[in-house]
Amino acid sequence: MTFEELDLNGTYTYADYLKWTFDERLEIIKGKIFPMSAPARIHQKVSGKFFNKIANFLEGKQCEAYSAPFDVRLTPLKRNKSDKVHTIVQPDICVICDLDKLDEKGCVGAPDLIIEILSPGNTRKEMREKYDVYEENGVKEYWLVEPQDKCVFVYVLNEAGKYIGLQPVTDEDILTSTVFLDLQIDLSQVFDN
Repeated sequence: MTFEELDLNGTYTYADYLKWTFDERLEIIKGKIFPMSAPARIHQKVSGKFFNKIANFLEGKQCEAYSAPFDVRLTPLKRNKSDKVHTIVQPDICVICDLDKLDEKGCVGAPDLIIEILSPGNTRKEMREKYDVYEENGVKEYWLVEPQDKCVFVYVLNEAGKYIGLQPVTDEDILTSTVFLDLQIDLSQVFDN
């Protein structure tokens, strides 16, 4: 099957995803296909700076950081046993502390932290579809990075399993994780030109 032969209105599973051999990158969110385009230079630059700071922070710790392309397979926390994995995403950056979730193909289950860099064309997907699926799968902390406006929106999972949005953090601030309390990132170093 070629990418052009896919029915973009169809419903797909991880088993389908594994069969595809075309070069185009895509994600499946709740069974629906979301094509991915090549990221812009600023996206890659900001993603690389975040990844380097997080990887350095995790040096010698139990957790591991990964950057896209890296498959994360998610199923809702509240699901039927008959549910198949219908969500495969490739977060820009994710941190996994339960290393039992890792296999040769990526991560099975919710990472502790996911970072998505917004780009023209992906904002709706990151702010709606992925927000919902990350929340219902128990991702503890979700950062949405807006490189053009040089700010980060942080969402933290509360005890009821719902995201609470914190005050936006700008390039004049130090971003502190709620999951990794010692992780502090000077955003002026991330968003510098």
